[in-house]
Amino acid sequence: MFTRSLKPKILDGLGWNPAVAILGPHQAGKTTLALDIGKQMPSLYLDMENPQDRQRLQSPAAYLKTQRDKLVILDEVQQFPDLFMSLRGVIDEGRREGRGNGRFLILGSASNDLLHQSSESLAGRIQYMSLAGLSPIEVMEPDHQEEDLNRLWLRGGFPSSFGANNDKQSHAWRINFIRTYLERDIPMLGPRIPAETLMRFWTMLAHSQGELFNASKLGAALGVASSTISRYLDLMVDLLLVRRLQPWAGNVKKRLVKTPRVYVRDTGVVHALLNIVDYDQLLGHPVYGKSWEGFVIESILNALPAYAQPFFYRTADGTEIDLVIEMAPNRLWAIEIKASHTPKLGRGFHMACEDLPIEEKFVVYAGMDEFPINNDVTVVSLPSMLDKLATLS
Repeated sequence: MFTRSLKPKILDGLGWNPAVAILGPHQAGKTTLALDIGKQMPSLYLDMENPQDRQRLQSPAAYLKTQRDKLVILDEVQQFPDLFMSLRGVIDEGRREGRGNGRFLILGSASNDLLHQSSESLAGRIQYMSLAGLSPIEVMEPDHQEEDLNRLWLRGGFPSSFGANNDKQSHAWRINFIRTYLERDIPMLGPRIPAETLMRFWTMLAHSQGELFNASKLGAALGVASSTISRYLDLMVDLLLVRRLQPWAGNVKKRLVKTPRVYVRDTGVVHALLNIVDYDQLLGHPVYGKSWEGFVIESILNALPAYAQPFFYRTADGTEIDLVIEMAPNRLWAIEIKASHTPKLGRGFHMACEDLPIEEKFVVYAGMDEFPINNDVTVVSLPSMLDKLATLS
């Protein structure tokens, strides 16, 4: 089992909140992590997809009062939206009795639904945390760091995919993961979208990894309206399968791109959708550079402190920075991403940096060393970049 870096944060959150919610896609490791936390204290695990566990909660308030001395882990709680009002009453009664914190650990895989349901009922009583796939810091061993990093990039961060015996088995697991989402998980949430249509849309997003979102172009290819494409994207973002990276919209004297960039969040899923099975195939595929870009961006965004805000910067004439992190007003980090082991910066990056109040400039590349270029720019490995962000938390 992998040691997840989110674990101490969850334990800390339970120390001063009645409830902590862990949001993440299916198979990201939420249940494994929650059960690991549950071993450290009296706990009860209830799966809302299990009819027997749902039966126990026919009278939620009455049943949960009998478990007042345990951490109650509620898995797939978006399947039981009416539960949140009962949790509010149980939490408030517990506070009056002197036991307010560390009562519930809530797991969910549909962010908007869960946030909406819980924020109305549990305002001031719940803390939200996100669990993505495995990060480089969680999987890399000192003796073969680059090999582990490339395996994570190829297979993605779902623990079962990364830990498979070989690339072929990992690929097969991801194909089954995709099929399960399309045929079971998404219909359970309500949308009646043909699995074949959504599969084509998901694959199109993989082909256009990291590009500006063009609903009209995708709609024409699928034979549906652009508004329908936007709804498909909203669904995939809500399921935590796709990330929408917003453009920088600050006050500069240039015409800025206003369209978001879209990334399939897990590169293993990208490669499965494109039928890329091993690293040699990845090296020769047109998605190679954008796949690395998405891998780096997702890794960095999952490591950012809560106060930091990510964007990309692009002007109408093509001047751009792959990732801009706003650490504070007028305090920005510029990060360029290169899949090459010998990265070179174009003039457009430096021009873009002149437009903004950039405090730090980095190039995250596919190698493992760190060295300066152009005096004010540092080339770093992805693990080194994550280490720098960890010191900010």
